[in-house]
Order: sequence, then C-alpha cells, then structure tokens
Amino acid sequence: MLNLGETPDRLQAKRIAAQIGFFLLFALAPVFDILRIDLVAGHAVILGMEWRLGIDAFLAGGIGAGEMAANLFLRLFLPLAAAAGLLLLVAWRWGRLYCGWLCPHFAVVETINDLMRRATGKPSLWDRQALPACHADGSPISRDRAWWLVLLPTAVIVGFVWAVVLLGYLLPPVEVYGNLIALSPTRSQALFISVATAVLTAEFLLARHLFCRFGCAVGVFQSLLWMANRDAMVVGFARRRAAHCADCYAADGPGHAVCEGVCPMRLRPRLAKRKMFTCTQCGQCLTACATVEMGRGREPLLRWIEDEAARQNEAPVSLIGRRDEAPAAARGED
Repeated sequence: MLNLGETPDRLQAKRIAAQIGFFLLFALAPVFDILRIDLVAGHAVILGMEWRLGIDAFLAGGIGAGEMAANLFLRLFLPLAAAAGLLLLVAWRWGRLYCGWLCPHFAVVETINDLMRRATGKPSLWDRQALPACHADGSPISRDRAWWLVLLPTAVIVGFVWAVVLLGYLLPPVEVYGNLIALSPTRSQALFISVATAVLTAEFLLARHLFCRFGCAVGVFQSLLWMANRDAMVVGFARRRAAHCADCYAADGPGHAVCEGVCPMRLRPRLAKRKMFTCTQCGQCLTACATVEMGRGREPLLRWIEDEAARQNEAPVSLIGRRDEAPAAARGED
C-alpha cells in the first residue's frame, strides 16, 4: 500500500524505480522463460515449466471431455481470473495504479512527452498552447527544434524494442534474438517486426496518452471500477486555499498551472474525480504543486486522500482566486 504521508519526491523516486524494474521484467520474461507462449512447440511456458491445456491430447482421443474441461478451468480460466481479480482489486482501492507505476507503455508515454515538449513546446502535437519553458522549480527546459533529432530516433528505437520483445513472447527467444544478431530473420519474423515497429512508432508519436485514455481496455476497466468506489484514493484539492493557485498561474504563464503542465494524461488535477476519470495516480501533479508551494513557504494544495476525505472532495472546484463558498464538509480541506 502507498504511504500517503511520504513526500512527493520520495514517492516519485519509488515510482520510477518500479517502472524500471517492471519494464525489465516485461522485456526479459520471455528470455528467462518466466512467461511466454511458444507457437512453435504449441504450449505456454510459465516459470520454466511447460504449460499445456491438453487440446492436442483431447483431439487425439487421449483424454476425455471431463479432463479437458478441468484443464481449461484450472490452467486457463483460474490463473487469468486470479490475475484480473488482483488487478481490479488494486484498481478499486487505489485507481489506475498499475498504469502509473508499472505499465511499460506509460513509461514510454512520459519519456516521449518530455522529448516532445523540448522539441515543440507542447507535450503532445494535439495540444493547442505551448507550455512555459521551465520546470516547477523554475529551472529552464531546453526548447529547440533540434530535439526532433532525438525524439524521432527514440520513438523508432523504442518501437523496435517493443516489437522484438512482443515477438519473443510468441516464438522461442533464442531463435528470435539469434536471427537478429545474425541479421537473418525469417520472412515472417522480419514482417512482424517491421509492421509492429511502424505501428508502435506512430502510436508513440501521435497517440500515446490518447491510447491510454480511450484505447486501452485494461486502463478503462480500472477507471470504471475506481469511479464506482467513492472511498478510493484520489488526488484531493484544498479548495479553501484555491486563491494560492493564482500565484502558480502568474508564475507559470497566462492560462497555465504547473500541475496541469506535468500531467502525462493531459488532465486538470484540481477538478473533481468524475472529471479525472483516466487519472493514473502517477502523482506528478502532487510533486509539482509541492515544489511550487513549499518554495513559497506554504503547504501543497494537492495531496492523495481516501475514504471520507475522498467523498468530501467530490464538490465542484471554485474559480481561481475566489474562496470556495461550499459548506466545510464539501471542501475536502486538510
């Protein structure tokens, strides 16, 4: 469970470590036979062991319908249900924690966002306005079109790596990587890698967070479950001190707030939960707010809350610069 009392910087350090660790697991799982599907041998491999459903034996008459049904339940349905149940249980309590803390795709989203902001001034090609060329602490962000020379190769390389890793989940990694090292992949392998690299590169450059918000079934199901639990962890906003946001807007440029600029999903963290449907609980808005407010000797306006405080936080946010007129119970105040 997350320690909601930890400093945002420490939480971000833990999150980055978790992302790196899970990405390595994602990339190396097929290589070390932790998890993969061997289409050549016709069975899965889990923790170094062959994992068969017995379909071939059933078709050959070696096992009966009852044993086949038991295999499907014990070796396919039950493991998938257990994994899905664990994911959804976490989502019910803490939201899209998997997305923000583990998902290897979301790590790419954040990386490309940063490079895109340096190359164009915007974290996405579809943003209407450029963001200020500075971090939350006021340090400058290098902004130059020359960053495209870094951005484009990074997107292609990451797309290629993903394509090779995904192929390693389907074919024996020894064969896949051996053929690549020898520069002699089979026709089907070369076609898969080429097409997957092109599709993934385009997605990383053009979609990224849009895919996370609207195209990822895993993410959408987490969001739906999280929204159904009013006690779930959510980013809370100290509405009574909403006027302090005016300082942030003035410092970060007209129409901008630091917390909005750092959100990889392009959300506005001060809004009510129903408008933060796709929040990944990455906590970057908390870190940015803490950096700005603590630099001015004030407590952060954003923090993670849950249970009763989360229910109170559902009231609408007041206009920047005006004191919230809602009853005290609806403010979600500290």
